[in-house]
Amino acid sequence: MIPPPRLLRRIAFALAASALIAGAVVGLTPKSPTVASASSSGWVESWAAAMTKPTPVLANRADAGFRNQTIRNVVFTSIGGQEVRIRLSNRYGDRPLHIGQASVGVVASDGNLSGPAYAVTFDGSRSVVVPAGEEVVSDAVAMPVSALEDLAVSIYVPQATGPATFHFFGEQNNFLAPGNHVSDVSDRDYPTHDTSWYFLDGVEVLGADKRAGTVVAFGDSITDGIGSTPGANQRWPDFLARRLDATYGAEAPGVLNEGIGGNRVLSPSACYGPSAVTRFNQDVLDQPGVRAVIVLEGINDIGYSQDADLGCLAPTTNVSAAQIIGGYQKMIAMAHAHGIKIIGATLTPFESSWFWTVAGQAKWTAVNHWILTSGAFDGVVDFAHVLGVPGHPNDVNPRYDSGDGLHPSDAGYQAMADAINLSQLR
Repeated sequence: MIPPPRLLRRIAFALAASALIAGAVVGLTPKSPTVASASSSGWVESWAAAMTKPTPVLANRADAGFRNQTIRNVVFTSIGGQEVRIRLSNRYGDRPLHIGQASVGVVASDGNLSGPAYAVTFDGSRSVVVPAGEEVVSDAVAMPVSALEDLAVSIYVPQATGPATFHFFGEQNNFLAPGNHVSDVSDRDYPTHDTSWYFLDGVEVLGADKRAGTVVAFGDSITDGIGSTPGANQRWPDFLARRLDATYGAEAPGVLNEGIGGNRVLSPSACYGPSAVTRFNQDVLDQPGVRAVIVLEGINDIGYSQDADLGCLAPTTNVSAAQIIGGYQKMIAMAHAHGIKIIGATLTPFESSWFWTVAGQAKWTAVNHWILTSGAFDGVVDFAHVLGVPGHPNDVNPRYDSGDGLHPSDAGYQAMADAINLSQLR
């Protein structure tokens, strides 16, 4: 749900707006979930990101990789605990990934820490080698973590990494330094800023209420948070985490953002990752302790059907509404097979966006009608109603528009989170 790279500059961030509106939500009784082993051992995931493969088609540092550099990834926790551990991924690497050292600390501002940088170990060692195609989970770090705070996870890579497994649209201010600076409390020696996350795909905490489990927000750029203020944690899953924390406190479930900008239900992309149906297993079912998933995806299947079959957009298969619905049905079946509740979200308005067409609007209408009326999902949140112009729901309300006619502003993302019935996530 992102424009082609040449159009990225059109996205305007963070219109000043504060009005909220309510959305219609239908909820059903949760099913009994199958709890992943990490949750049953007491660990609950507080933050996650969907990883993608680097490509020269989409200019980014990940394609060339890193060498003798420290990457300081800044992430926003959804729940807290008495201890923390991190998960590092080399899923798309073409060689072993050598981690020289790593640390974790609480962020005061930018890349500066409010306290010490706690050393991270792997089976007792400060260094670890992650084979190509695999990931590694660290030892526990005896560091208390609060809900809704920024953590800095710093990773030093002494050798050439080759293509780096990463998450492109982090909408976060991250930091790069030459040499080993994992122990630095200040970001003074981190001269380069970056908005992507590298190698880090999960943060888990020990001591949270594991019975609450986690909720996965699964989608494309609107779940990824494009259009929100970078570094401010204003994505709709962030606002949802705040609501859950304010309502349930220590018993709140974690919220994991598994959005990928540009992602589609049915088609893969060199830039925007595997299709939603393909990645549902690794980004939802394989996450520790998942209780529920909210699916918001399909607008790119519609919008990119009319584009040229090249670059980041290939393949641009002209899929039908029925085919998109078929993709939803596959994800519903997978979630139910694992005892996970699945909530369907209506596609958000796009009439004023760059890829709107009459044919696309007809697909959008058919897809949303099915989401609202089929009863196939365990619950529904009507994001189209939340963000649409009153009386003309095909178009995004200006008070919630980031400026491109598609991606919400901070106020729009908050309105989306406020429309979710929290009881259906428990």
